[in-house]
Amino acid sequence: MHVLQKIGLTILAMTILLSAVHAQDKQQLSVDEFETKLNQTPESQLVDVRTPEEFRKNHIKGAFNININSDEFEKQVAALDKTKPILVYCLSGGRSAKAAAYMRKQGFSKVYEMDGGMMQWTAQNKPFEASEKSLPGMSEADFGKNVDTDKIVLVDFYAKWCAPCKKMAPWLEELVTQYPDQVTLLKINVDENSVLVKKMKVDALPTLQLYKKGKKVWSKTGLAEKKELEEKIKENL
Repeated sequence: MHVLQKIGLTILAMTILLSAVHAQDKQQLSVDEFETKLNQTPESQLVDVRTPEEFRKNHIKGAFNININSDEFEKQVAALDKTKPILVYCLSGGRSAKAAAYMRKQGFSKVYEMDGGMMQWTAQNKPFEASEKSLPGMSEADFGKNVDTDKIVLVDFYAKWCAPCKKMAPWLEELVTQYPDQVTLLKINVDENSVLVKKMKVDALPTLQLYKKGKKVWSKTGLAEKKELEEKIKENL
């Protein structure tokens, strides 16, 4: 075999090996990968790090709740079995990433987090359980009525625990105050309007949408600076 061919085959073999190792070590999993990992490791510890209220509304079967914002969080994590894998999730991925990082620092070597959290899980129609019946919240028809006005409607899909949402909240209020006769703000708490959120295909936070005469003219997922928001509003006045 030609020397160059041997080198090429060696490089290819190493690439495949490294890819396999990387796949084995992957710690942030998509919804499908997370479900597969859960099914393939029945001994794993499935941890939901949201609030008890969120957990009661919906959670993955077999999960137990360790609220990352609770004073008992570190104590409850310490009680977990370090010899078994941990699968951790929250609503959209932010809190579970923080929890997973803490767990790894404490010596847990097999910690896997679900990217997108329960928002992605439910959006993909994965099975879940609920400890209490959730209220339907705002209907799609009522949402349509709220955005079909003579004013520009800025819709804020948020959650009380969402840090970027909290950061943007004052900017949104300021913009409404700046344009009182032209802009109105519609805030949608995703925890209280799960049916609407799913129908609107909102699967990450924060999500902002701008409506003009009932039609969506702009949307953004993630933190938006006040300047950017104001520019979009001015474009549609």
